[in-house]
Amino acid sequence: MDDIFSVKNKIIVITGAGRGIGQFFANELAKRSAVVYAVDKTFLKIYERNDYFQKKCDITNKTRFQKICKNILKDNGKIDVLINNAGITLPNNSSKDYSLKDWKKTIDINLTGAFVCSQIIAKIMKKQRTGSIINVTSINAELGFPNNPAYAASKGGLRMLTKSLAKDFGKYGVRANNLGPGYIITEMTKNSYQNKKSRMIRKKHTLLGRWGDVTDLVGPCIFLASDASGYVTGQDIYVDGGWLANGLSE
Repeated sequence: MDDIFSVKNKIIVITGAGRGIGQFFANELAKRSAVVYAVDKTFLKIYERNDYFQKKCDITNKTRFQKICKNILKDNGKIDVLINNAGITLPNNSSKDYSLKDWKKTIDINLTGAFVCSQIIAKIMKKQRTGSIINVTSINAELGFPNNPAYAASKGGLRMLTKSLAKDFGKYGVRANNLGPGYIITEMTKNSYQNKKSRMIRKKHTLLGRWGDVTDLVGPCIFLASDASGYVTGQDIYVDGGWLANGLSE
């Protein structure tokens, strides 16, 4: 019997895969025999691997990303999955107004970068008549959090971009879905996690009573990348321990 959750021999491109969640996805998908292309500006030496390809690229550089995709297509004849994971967060911890520079940088990477990458790879998937685009959003795509308007706006925009892509490319067999982490222990969230007060506040807000680990994201990612989700598109899958479902905090 075929394993509908298999990602074996699927050609998968992951942005922001030099560290954190993206790097973890690259490792886990490669372990399961996917052909993985990790894209990032830099790769941490401790994460260097031989079981997937590393491509240095600033995703705001459209020409460079196009060239990478062209070579991937030349070598493999297809691209099955794009995971738009690249993202930054630049919270404002001062009493000053949120800077326009930080706003533009966040939007450029988190939203415009994902749009450009999706546009390039969707053209390839359109010709194939198949493909899966996975956009890594956040619970911040649904909820307002303090002192970080650019991050909230970028993730909320990415959430709706996904639905637009699903609408435009569904007739070609191309799917687009959101994978939205809650508070996961990563380099990006280490300051909150290391602060006992903020760690406990976030822990108590979940229904499962704990922070998430990157391993919690693997199953949903594999589901969206595999044929198991063949009839799923335009959806938001939140991996947040029940944060969004939680109402009154007792």
